[in-house]
Amino acid sequence: MSSAGAWCLIESDPGVFTELIKDFGVEGVQVEEIFSLDAENFNVLKPIYGLIFLFKCVPDSKEEGSIVEDSRLDDIFFAKQVISNACATQAIISVLLNAKDENIRLGSTLQEFKDFARSFDSTMKGLALSNSRVIRQVHNSFSRQQIFEFEEKLQKNEDSYHFIGYLPINGRLYELDGLKSGPVDHGAISSDDWLDIVRPVILKRMKKYAAGEIHFNLMAIVGDQKEMLEKRIEDLSSQLQSCGSGGMEVDVDVDSISSEIEVCRGRLKEEMRKREGYKRENIRRKHNYLPFIIELLRILASQGKLSTLIEKAKQKASEKSKN
Repeated sequence: MSSAGAWCLIESDPGVFTELIKDFGVEGVQVEEIFSLDAENFNVLKPIYGLIFLFKCVPDSKEEGSIVEDSRLDDIFFAKQVISNACATQAIISVLLNAKDENIRLGSTLQEFKDFARSFDSTMKGLALSNSRVIRQVHNSFSRQQIFEFEEKLQKNEDSYHFIGYLPINGRLYELDGLKSGPVDHGAISSDDWLDIVRPVILKRMKKYAAGEIHFNLMAIVGDQKEMLEKRIEDLSSQLQSCGSGGMEVDVDVDSISSEIEVCRGRLKEEMRKREGYKRENIRRKHNYLPFIIELLRILASQGKLSTLIEKAKQKASEKSKN
C-alpha cells in the first residue's frame, strides 16, 4: 500500500463538518454544535446518531471503560489513527460507518470504503483510510489558507487537540478513539435514551482538567433538519387536506395543526438561512487571499502609504501592550 499524502488541520465547526459529510456523498445527516451538557440541548436535536468530542491532549494514566478485544469487534468498524491531523474526519467517519439507521445514506464513497476494509484489522483499516485519495481530498479541501510558510513552525509549540466519537452500538455505549488499541466500552445503555448515559461520561472526562479549562467542543451528528421539517410539513398538510375533504373520522384540532405547520415553516426558513451562512463561511475558508494581499501591499507602497500604515500599526500594538 502506498504511503498516504499529507492531511491538513481543519477547523472544528458545524458548517465545516456538515459540508465535509455532504462532500463525501452522505445524505440524511448534518452536524450541530452542542453548547451545554444539559438534557434540553440534546432533546431539540433528536435524532442524534453520534457525538464528536474535541479536547486538549493531556497525559491521563487512568482510563475509563474497557477496551473491546472480543468478537464484538466483528460488528464495530474501528480504525486506528496512523497519520497526523486526520482525527476529525476519522471520528466523523467512525460514527457514520457504525450508526445503524435507515435514514443515513452513506453514498458510494463511504459504502465502498466500508465494504473494502470490512475484514481488515484496526491498523489496516487506519492505513486504508489514510490512503483513500477521495477522503483525503475532501478533508484537505477545508485546509486553512497559510499566508507564510513559517506559520507552521510557530504552531509546533501550541497545545495539541484530538477528536473522538461516541455512539450506541447493539445496546452499549462505545467511545471510538483512533489513538487507542480498540473501541472503549462504557457499559450497557440501561435507559431508553443513550444520551442519558453519555453525558456523565463526557462530563467526567472534562472534570479531569484544571479549573477554568474551556477548550472543549462537542458536535452532534443528527438527522437532516431540512428533510425532517419538509416531511413534517407534508404530513401535517395532508392531515389538513383530509379534514377538508371529510376523509378523517377522528376529531382533529385544525388550528393546532395549522399552528404547527407555521412553526415548522419558520424553523425551515431559519435552517435555510443557517445553511447559506455555512456556505459563505466555507467559501471564505477555502479562498486564497494571498494574491489580493500582495497586490494591496504593492499599491500602498507605490502610493507611499505603506510606511505610514506600518508605523500606525506599531503604535497601536505598543499602546495595547501597555494596557
